[in-house]
Amino acid sequence: MDEEGQGQTCQLLDLPWEDVLVPHILSYLPLQHVVRLQRVSKHFHSLVQVYLANCRTFNFSVIGPSIPKEVFHAMLKDNKVLQNLSLQNCSDWVTDKELLPVIGQNQHLQRVDMSGCASLTRHSLVAVSLSCRHLQHLGLAHCEWVDCLSLRSLADHCGGLRSIDLTACRQLKDDAICYLAKKCSELKSLSLAVNANITDESVEEVAKNCRGLEQLDLTGCLRVRNQSIRVLPKAAVPEGKSLSQRDRVKPRSSAEAQRFD
Repeated sequence: MDEEGQGQTCQLLDLPWEDVLVPHILSYLPLQHVVRLQRVSKHFHSLVQVYLANCRTFNFSVIGPSIPKEVFHAMLKDNKVLQNLSLQNCSDWVTDKELLPVIGQNQHLQRVDMSGCASLTRHSLVAVSLSCRHLQHLGLAHCEWVDCLSLRSLADHCGGLRSIDLTACRQLKDDAICYLAKKCSELKSLSLAVNANITDESVEEVAKNCRGLEQLDLTGCLRVRNQSIRVLPKAAVPEGKSLSQRDRVKPRSSAEAQRFD
């Protein structure tokens, strides 16, 4: 190597951004560190913007409580390739106004978790159902704004859904769950926990239609009897598979206990 070559030095930002820095370095950093990195210099800010525009997974569960809504908008305004979006712990600030533009420009989303986002409305769920036809996993735990009509919209447009968490979605009743089971027959995981509206009718319809079901959470579904739960392994699970029943619902009276046991 000549003296001229020996005197040359390569800086980090001299490496190809989209081929090296983004996929092999920034993609391994926690999101909060990436956000801080853009404060280093104008060049690092530009690099981070390239990363954010091409990022396929955003998990705000760690930095959610501390991130201003303006930063959320700035981070995702140029991204049109998102596949996974988690908004857990963002309940203090995320509303339809922040989320709807993101959903509208990311039609390849496969996994969305809005669990605990109490300030959203049914409009966000309808937007997801209309824009994200490839959706496979959806978290709506403790989203009490989820109603029967918005869940029906989801069922109509996202028939390939594999898992959905409807824990404590207390507006939902049997008719909506039965409709979901008929339209989304490929479901493998379903949580209906903490909803006193759910009865044997929902369980039996899920067992009938979702033949590949592997996990059903009925914790706190006080109107569901052991009799309907017991048909699940036989009716819903193909031979050779097992069903995870995280809730063993007890009969509601001693008379029922004698009748079923």
